[in-house]
Amino acid sequence: MFWHQSARAVRHQHQQWHLHGAVLARRLVAPTTTRRPSPAARAFHAARILMAVKPVLLADIGEGIVECEIIQWFVEPGARVDEFSPLCEVQSDKASVEITSRFAGIVKKLHYDAGEMAKVGKPFVDIDIEGGDAEKDALEALTPPEPGPPTKSSSPGATSVPAPTTSAPEFRPAAQGSAHPGGASQALARQRGKHATLATPAVRHLTQELGVELAQIDGTGRDGRVLKEDIYKFVEQRGSVATPAAPLEATPRTASPASPFLSPDVSAVGPQKETPLVMTRTREMMFKTMTRSLSIPHFLYADEVDFTSLVELRQRLNRVLAKSGVDDSHVSKLSYLPFIVKAVSMALYKYPILNARVDVDGPNANGSGKPMLVLRSQHNIGVAMDTPSGLLVPVIKNVGSLNVLGIAAELGRLQSLAAAGKLSPQDMAGGTITVSNIGSIGGTYLSPVVVEREVAILGIGRMRTVPAFSSALGDEDRVVRRQVCNFSWSADHRVVDGATMARAADVVRSIVEEPDVMVMHLR
Repeated sequence: MFWHQSARAVRHQHQQWHLHGAVLARRLVAPTTTRRPSPAARAFHAARILMAVKPVLLADIGEGIVECEIIQWFVEPGARVDEFSPLCEVQSDKASVEITSRFAGIVKKLHYDAGEMAKVGKPFVDIDIEGGDAEKDALEALTPPEPGPPTKSSSPGATSVPAPTTSAPEFRPAAQGSAHPGGASQALARQRGKHATLATPAVRHLTQELGVELAQIDGTGRDGRVLKEDIYKFVEQRGSVATPAAPLEATPRTASPASPFLSPDVSAVGPQKETPLVMTRTREMMFKTMTRSLSIPHFLYADEVDFTSLVELRQRLNRVLAKSGVDDSHVSKLSYLPFIVKAVSMALYKYPILNARVDVDGPNANGSGKPMLVLRSQHNIGVAMDTPSGLLVPVIKNVGSLNVLGIAAELGRLQSLAAAGKLSPQDMAGGTITVSNIGSIGGTYLSPVVVEREVAILGIGRMRTVPAFSSALGDEDRVVRRQVCNFSWSADHRVVDGATMARAADVVRSIVEEPDVMVMHLR
């Protein structure tokens, strides 16, 4: 029985093999002109093109940031990128950051255009990490050769039809003396696009204020970067072209106002006009931040500080720096702000509550869910700066471990980056208390607003010269010249009371009025 079943199986396999051989023989004998191979048959003999498109996710570039604005793209679909090569520039939380590629390959898709808001954690560009030259070679191998010109076939009445071909458009330079006045300029104009223009955020902010399209401006900076001078030159040329020449017999106009602060259109009579203006990214962030900050109950404490001794000390130290030259700290001249920042840090050691933050909604250490005061060990003092992009608050990290010269060096570095619009999120994160020197612009008194996640802020007014009675023994009736400045403190009244604020402000005042005290507290 066993041998009978085995023989039956062998005969069945033999029949199947003969049948398969006959089918293959018919396929090989059949003429290729009468049968076209199916796509499946071609895929069996050709290697499949391997493509792996990787979506690049927008990583978290700051504390609590959920979206950022695409300032400009450095690539476009079809461009080859390497690992760590720049893809785009984004602006978030008042800082601009260059996003680099995590992969090497071919850019397939840009999910956002310049000016749109990109979501953190979502794809913003697709990159084919296995495409490129290998993909091009495989496609060329699978593409049949283009047929030549039509030839007569050996069979009567048969001709081969050529495949339609496209030829590149011929470039014809504009003829001299063309009737179109702008023909030559249009022929020589460079090609522009959303990926071709480079500019800093400050320059882009200026274009928005002047109503200028950045892509229309020829940049004279490095790699074609548009500078502020290019924008002003473009505006002047546009005004000269757009404004027609006045006729010789014109209607006499009303004389323009004599004041240089008034516009010539002040005397124009007509209805009120309202022009909507879209907020820039920096102003939008300031709107959101200040809205949250004003939910904090503030109270103001002001004090007058005698700067006379600090003025003399600064003059002596600047003379020393001028003689010794610029050292490794790259500080050639000291301002008053590094001394004030150091004085605030010294006061925080005695009153650490001013360096704390209020934890209202987050998870607390005791698990009770009640509001808590979180103390912080490092003094990260933010300094408000007026920049072309708007108000920015970079942070000087760990001020307690720096001397006055080190604070001045870090302050100079942050000011240079802020003016160029190159502050990183790390330069603006982690602040514990803020100092705003509004007096460098003007104003004697101010009421600063406490920054979110902080409990106090110091506003510095303008320094001025006033007459005062001498404090020296025996000279109480003699009037002397003094340099005074007003310090305005704002604090979170939920956790800081007036007495604590007054005592901490008195420590800062005593150190600034006697700056030699800093020598005794050097670390």
